[in-house]
Amino acid sequence: MRLAIFMPSFGDGGVERMLVNLAGGLVQRGVQVDFLTRSGREPYLNRLDPSVRLIETRSSGLWSVQPAFCRYLRASRPDFVLCGKDKAARAALLGRRITGVPFRLVMRPGTTVSERVAGRNALKRWRAFHLIRSTYRSAAAVVGNSEGVVEDIARIAQVTPEKMHLIRNPVVTPDLLQQASEPLDHPWFARGEPPVILGVGGLRRQKGFDCLLRAFASVRGAQSCRLMILGDGHLRDDLLALAASLGVEADFALPGFDPNPYRYLARAAVFVLSSRWEGSPNALTEALAIGVPVVATDCRSGPREVLEGGAVAPLVPVDDVEAMAVAIAGALRTPGEAVRRREAVREYTVETCARRYHELLQRLLAGGEARA
Repeated sequence: MRLAIFMPSFGDGGVERMLVNLAGGLVQRGVQVDFLTRSGREPYLNRLDPSVRLIETRSSGLWSVQPAFCRYLRASRPDFVLCGKDKAARAALLGRRITGVPFRLVMRPGTTVSERVAGRNALKRWRAFHLIRSTYRSAAAVVGNSEGVVEDIARIAQVTPEKMHLIRNPVVTPDLLQQASEPLDHPWFARGEPPVILGVGGLRRQKGFDCLLRAFASVRGAQSCRLMILGDGHLRDDLLALAASLGVEADFALPGFDPNPYRYLARAAVFVLSSRWEGSPNALTEALAIGVPVVATDCRSGPREVLEGGAVAPLVPVDDVEAMAVAIAGALRTPGEAVRRREAVREYTVETCARRYHELLQRLLAGGEARA
């Protein structure tokens, strides 16, 4: 069995990390995995299993990527092409038409699309949904990473139920705890310093860091603490300006992207997921696996599933600054049991995810019932 993971436009987000993890898990099960992306110097690719064949496309555009992709299809003739983004899937389908290589397309949507496009006008929403329908109907299987994503995509794409599958993200890797234990030379985490509240993610509206910053200002007004957010994005200056207006800039830090956020997570007093929407929040899952106390918004989708409706850790309404501040203060006072948090993410291991993907691909190859 040969699988091509096609991700020509590669970034530093959760989709990219999960596909790198999945590639490693599948080669350990004997699948031949090729990872096609624009450049081998992109984030996380240094963590690829050595048995994964990395192929550089040098481009990511719908048409500009075709020469490299079509050469690959003709030479390697993969059984499956797995795409984590819709644009990559459209490029893959175009390559299939050009070459005639009859691979099966597997789509792996990572977020609730209806929430992502909710702020667009009616024409842009219609166009987004139309592209999704035309792409996903050409797929042999669609694998969502949460119940919310599966339901959302099934409704939008209008594909048959037999094509829809739920397989959790391969978040918990064998070396996660090892990375979390690596040294961290940062003065905020020295002994005797105030507790650090941590957020992780791209600095964009989806992540709700403006709400987190306001909640932090409220908590800091009652006790000594600090807020650090790891990640880059276009809202960096806006967040710094908001911190200054709230009078908390001295206790607020934006160190940028770090390839090993786990050493920060392991030393944080509380991790906060403040997102307005998600697919399956990887940073929340990682924090739980490390045992860190967490607070999360009850956004679509994922947090309610992984936190078992709030039984594992507090869920707060989206954009509710006061509720978030109360929950953070409570987590600082009463961290809860780390064992309970780790148990909540037992389905999110690379081994479990790779096994379920492998079983699905085997059924598709055999031509039998593929429903997971």
